[in-house]
Formats: sequence, C-alpha cells, structure tokens
Amino acid sequence: MVIEERKYPGEFASPRQLHELAEEYRKAATLLLQLGRPGKPLTRAPFRLSAIHAIELYLTALLLHRGYSPNQIRKMQHDLSARTEHALEAGLRLRAKTAKHLQSLSSQKNV
Repeated sequence: MVIEERKYPGEFASPRQLHELAEEYRKAATLLLQLGRPGKPLTRAPFRLSAIHAIELYLTALLLHRGYSPNQIRKMQHDLSARTEHALEAGLRLRAKTAKHLQSLSSQKNV
C-alpha cells in the first residue's frame, strides 16, 4: 500500500513571497476599510478579516526567515497567539500593548 504524502498550498513559498502576499492583503484591507459605514460594525468585518490575515502572513514570513520549517508553522494553525509568541522569540520587536492585542485575537476567537 502506497501512502501519498499530502502537499499543502504554499509549502514551498519563500519568506519574500509570503511577505508580498501579506502586502496584497494589507492593501485589500485598506480598500475594504473605506466600505465600512459608521454605526454599522458588521460592514467592517471584511476589513478586519483581511487585516488579520495580512498579519498572519507577515508573522509566517518572519518565522520562515528565522528558520522555522513550514511544518512547524502549519502546526500553529491560525493561532495568532502562538505565531506572535514565536515571532517575539525570533527577535520581532513589538510594543507590549500590540503583542498583547495580537495574542488576544486568538483567545477571543475561541469564546
């Protein structure tokens, strides 16, 4: 019986490619923010999702650049708290308030 090894999209992406993709999501978030309407928080949801995804991609690019394997990063799933913690250990410098906010995004999602 032959066991086929699964390949994941982006498994061979370089840190630079992931950074470029993050830039595209950041640009999209900026455009989506303009569609939000005052007093209607749900109209800002697409902006928020794109911005969070951009942050996840930036953190992933940094971790790859610092020597983490795609498999190690994939095991973090979409946990921004874990990615932030590892990125800080890898030398990312963030204000304490920013790091705490990024880490809280994962815990709010699980409530």
